[in-house]
Amino acid sequence: MVASATAQVPAASGGLEGWTRQLLECLPAAAGPLAAVQERGRAALVALPVPSSRQEDWRFTDLSLLTGLEPAAAGAPAQTAAQTSAQAVAQTSAQAVDALPPAAPGVVRLLLDGRNDPLAGVALPPGLSALGPAELAQALGHTLAATGCEQHWPVELNHAASEQVLALRVASRHRVTLELVSAAGAGLLPLRLLLILEEKAELDLSQLVQAHGAGLTSLVLEAHLARSARLHHGLVALGVPQAALLAHLALEQEPESAVTLVSATAGWGLARLEPRVRQVDGGARTTLRGLQLVDGRQIADTHSHVLFSGPEGELDQLHKAVADGAGRSVFNGAVRVPRPAQRTNAAQLSRSLLLSDRARIDTKPELEIVADDVKCAHGATVSCLQTDELFYLQSRGLAASQASDLLQRAFCEEVLRELPAAARSWGSFQAMLSAAGSAEDRP
Repeated sequence: MVASATAQVPAASGGLEGWTRQLLECLPAAAGPLAAVQERGRAALVALPVPSSRQEDWRFTDLSLLTGLEPAAAGAPAQTAAQTSAQAVAQTSAQAVDALPPAAPGVVRLLLDGRNDPLAGVALPPGLSALGPAELAQALGHTLAATGCEQHWPVELNHAASEQVLALRVASRHRVTLELVSAAGAGLLPLRLLLILEEKAELDLSQLVQAHGAGLTSLVLEAHLARSARLHHGLVALGVPQAALLAHLALEQEPESAVTLVSATAGWGLARLEPRVRQVDGGARTTLRGLQLVDGRQIADTHSHVLFSGPEGELDQLHKAVADGAGRSVFNGAVRVPRPAQRTNAAQLSRSLLLSDRARIDTKPELEIVADDVKCAHGATVSCLQTDELFYLQSRGLAASQASDLLQRAFCEEVLRELPAAARSWGSFQAMLSAAGSAEDRP
C-alpha cells in the first residue's frame, strides 16, 4: 500500500499472519504489572484469524502496510537491543514533548512511551489518583467486554505487547485537566489507558499521538463514567506515510453522564480508529466528532459502534473526511437501539470532501432499531469543492490555492473547534493539512 514503507524494510513472509507470528517470537518474556494480560493476548493472537478483506468490518481496509514493518524492531529480543529500543523511544517522546508549548498552569502533562511508568516522579493534582493493583485487576478489560471488543485482533495485539498501563481515577465532584503525549519511532508502540470517573467527576483530556518513523502505534483506552460524570476527550493523531495507527476507544456510560469524544487524524499510511460506546441503563448523552484527512496513498478508517442499553439516551455524531491524491477514507457508523432503549434520540451524519478523481471514500452510516418509540436519523454526503465558491473567493483577490485552503478550513473547523484547548493547539487545521500533505508516496 505504501511504497516508501515497504522499500525500507523486508516484508514478512506469509502476509499478516506470518508477520504476527514473527512479532510474537520477537516479543520479550511477559513481565511486570501486565504479565498476565500479555500472556492472554499472545495466546489469543495465535488462535485468532488475522483481519482480511473477506471480513465485512475489514473489507475496505488494506493492512499490507503492517507486513512491511520489521517485527524485530518491535520485539527487540536481545537485552541490549531492548535497552536500545527503549532509549530510542524515550528520546523520541521527550523530543516531542519539548517541541510543544508548556502546559497551562495547574494542568498535568504525562509522557506515554509504552515502556516507562508515566507517573514516576509526577505529583497528581487533587481528585486524580492512580488505581491500586487490586482495583486494576478488577477494572482492566471490563469496558472492553461491555462494548464487545475485548477479542478484536487489534486489542489482542495491544494486550500481547503492552508493558505499562496508565490507570487513573477521578474522584467524585472534582474537575481535572490532563494532557497525554506520545511519539513513536520505528517498531511497535503499545499504549494502554484505563480511566474511572466517579459520580459527578469531570475530566478534560487532551491526547497527542505522533509518529516519526516506520512503525505501528497501538492504542487501547477504556473509560467508565459513573452517574452524572463528564468526559471531554480530544485525540489528535499525526503520522507519516510509513506509520500505522490502530486505536480502540471503549466508553461505558451510566445514566446522566456525558461524553464528548473528538478525534482528528492525518498523515498515517494506515489509521484505523474504533470508538465504541455503551450507555449502560440509558439516560446518558454521547457526542462523537471525527475528522480524518488522507492524501497520497494513505488510508483512514473509522468504525464506530454505539449501543443504547436503556431508555432516553442521546447521540449526536458527526464524522468528516477530506480525501486527496489517491487517498482512501472509510467510515462505518453502527448505532444499535434494542427494545429496552425507548425514547432514544440519535442523530448520525457523515460528510466527506473529495478533492481528487483518484481518491476514494466509502461511507456507511447504519441504524439498527428494535424499539418503537425513538427519534433516530442518519445521513451521508460526498461532495467536492464548489466551483462557484472558489470563483467567489478568487474574485476577491485570493489565489486558487488560498481559496481551496480556506474552504477546506471551514469544512474541518466544525470538528476541530470542539477539541479541548490543548488538543486544539496541537491539531490546528494547518498542522492537520501539513501532516496529510507530507505523503512521500504521492503518485
